Amino acid sequence: MTAPPPLQGLRVIELGQLIAGPFCAQLLADFGAEVIKVEAPDRPDPARDWGAAKKDGHGLFWPIIARGKKSLTLNLRVEAGQAILKRLAETADVLVENFRPGTLEKWGIGPDVLHAINPRLVIVRVSGYGQTGPESSKAGYASVGEAKGGLRYLIGEPDRPPARAGVSLGDTMTGTFAALGAMMALHARERTGQGQVVDAAIYETVMAFMESLIPEFALAGHTRERTGPILPKVAPSSVYPCTDGMVIIGANQDTLFARLSQMCGADWANDPKFATHDARGENQGELDQLIGDWTARHSMAEVIGSAETHGIPCGPVNTAETMLQDAHIAAREAIIRVVHPELGEVPMQGVFPKLSKTPGRVNATGPTLGVNTAELLSALGVTEAEQAALKEQGVI
Repeated sequence: MTAPPPLQGLRVIELGQLIAGPFCAQLLADFGAEVIKVEAPDRPDPARDWGAAKKDGHGLFWPIIARGKKSLTLNLRVEAGQAILKRLAETADVLVENFRPGTLEKWGIGPDVLHAINPRLVIVRVSGYGQTGPESSKAGYASVGEAKGGLRYLIGEPDRPPARAGVSLGDTMTGTFAALGAMMALHARERTGQGQVVDAAIYETVMAFMESLIPEFALAGHTRERTGPILPKVAPSSVYPCTDGMVIIGANQDTLFARLSQMCGADWANDPKFATHDARGENQGELDQLIGDWTARHSMAEVIGSAETHGIPCGPVNTAETMLQDAHIAAREAIIRVVHPELGEVPMQGVFPKLSKTPGRVNATGPTLGVNTAELLSALGVTEAEQAALKEQGVI
């Protein structure tokens, strides 16, 4: 018998849009929480149509970011919608929102109001700059948060302006921290009986990943710069060309480097220019060129296979196509296939991390707009006649 997922029985209200807040709620849904996605009937989440490509008119981002969630249409800009949200909050454990700070307060459903209704409610607030401070009221997307937190300055080649990753790292990293914050607040609630506010700012999340960047400057006068695919003074550790693609090789330790030299049929390990960690760092460019000259004469499979034989960390620079063909990814169910009512099976990333006794799972792709509205309102005691009136008024 399959054990229930760890968050089964937890009710989450999601008021967010696009990525950061919804990704937090996606993580909770992946592990069994009942997530109720609230959208205005006339202004659904733009994520429904997002993505670089569509299939049969369907956006391919929505099936993932909203997977496992229920859909409730509710206009929070009007008093009738706010009243329903308050009734729903009485039954919830967590509320996630990523509006601009002050929006919930403007609508009369801020933390003070919600905690008066349900003192045990954990309210997760995701924003660009946080709920306090002189910039808290500013609009803040992931791109701006990544720049303010120091990440954008470091991405790209040193002779070009800062680049960006091909995904919204600031959003998903903040969503992950927000989910972690929700779990910590729920654990604290077990002792205190009280909910609290989790304040997750995108730029602060980015700063948390900046390692020793700040003290390096403050205490040693060192400013990290863009370095392309390498880590300065750590060699070899870079991207190398093959006849049919690219691989990553990391062999900067002395023992690994000796094995890499042997693999490439060279005597680099005994060359004073490369024999020590510091020497390899000083001659990083020359060493990477030598390794690249060797890998460029071989296929990716040949390089990876030889590296495995020699015990050297090495792997492919994957694309979506090659990930779908990767045997290890398949064996660990890192890509799963979830049935969509119109698209059939949709491949997507699986549930992470993997729990040995109470694993998470994905039961459904993102829901159609309002599909659970009647069910959820009926459970709150809203009659069919009242629902019809609310729909006529544009509340649901």
